[in-house]
Amino acid sequence: MSKIKVAVLGATGMIGQRFVQMLEDHPWFEIEGLYASEKSEGKRLREVLKVRDFGFSEDSLDARVRVLDVKHISKNARVAFSGIPSDLAGPTETELSLNGVAVFTNAGSHRMDPHVPIIIPEINPSHLDAVNDQASRNGGGFIVTNANCSSTGIAVPLHAIRESFGLKQVFVSTYQALSGAGYPGVPSLDAVGNVVPFIDHEEEKMEVELAKILGGYSKGGFEYADFKVMANCARVPVVDGHLESLTIETRDSPSLDELADALAGFRGEAQKLNLPSAPVRPVIVRTENNRPQPAFDVMAGSPDRARGMASTVGRLRQSNGYYKMFALSHNTLRGGAGGSVLNAELAKAKGLL
Repeated sequence: MSKIKVAVLGATGMIGQRFVQMLEDHPWFEIEGLYASEKSEGKRLREVLKVRDFGFSEDSLDARVRVLDVKHISKNARVAFSGIPSDLAGPTETELSLNGVAVFTNAGSHRMDPHVPIIIPEINPSHLDAVNDQASRNGGGFIVTNANCSSTGIAVPLHAIRESFGLKQVFVSTYQALSGAGYPGVPSLDAVGNVVPFIDHEEEKMEVELAKILGGYSKGGFEYADFKVMANCARVPVVDGHLESLTIETRDSPSLDELADALAGFRGEAQKLNLPSAPVRPVIVRTENNRPQPAFDVMAGSPDRARGMASTVGRLRQSNGYYKMFALSHNTLRGGAGGSVLNAELAKAKGLL
């Protein structure tokens, strides 16, 4: 079976290079080209390398970056994985979709569009129906987004809890890694030995995106979930891994063992379809008092292709009618490029590619 040709947009950035990482030796997809701005034209990936914790193949490192050209991509690739900045992503992704390209994007430009789904395959695979209502669908093109990286890390655990016990309210405080700000991230004098209690628009994104993701889609429109989310977001001096503190009010009153079992035992559509980048266990529950930690748990997930694709939950507690826990996820893998690749795998499995 021939592989589907894909383009990587924003290949000189952190998310773009995570796309390359996730696509190396992929069983379904093959990189047709790496694209970025004119200033990077002709450079090899090794010359602009930003991901330092993965050993890229020599073929990937020798690949040259091309100028982003919608017409060229439309003729040569069925899929575009987008890691470009939001201000550029909006019009570029729209044009690509109108030219018949299936766009899977990490950017936030289209997340709240009325017919663009924010997909997390374990939670809302039925939201892919929305692509049939996109104006560009007649030409085979469409746009699918992944969630904000801080929303992604808690969405699957929250879904697992809601499915078993219902949700009323979610209070979340985030401790977000520097890589979430892109490369080179936060200036060192602001980050080292410090916590920055502000990330522009992050709290607003979390409060509305989670309601869209955990809601439904029918009759051409999204139905937002009815539980409340209240977020506080901070940037901390960690390279990779968003740690998030959760306080949750549920409809039912499970024991802590029942809560842990519901989280650890959860399996979604991605696992049932055995998608290549899906972690066997999407939520890993740790019982140690001091876990999860980015230093130990950021790369959670198996098999090897799914490393960094699982959420790790720990410190489950109960107090004053609420449940408390910490959740950790890899922000540039599960919350970034890996999430989009998994979305594309779901679309392929559903016959949309």
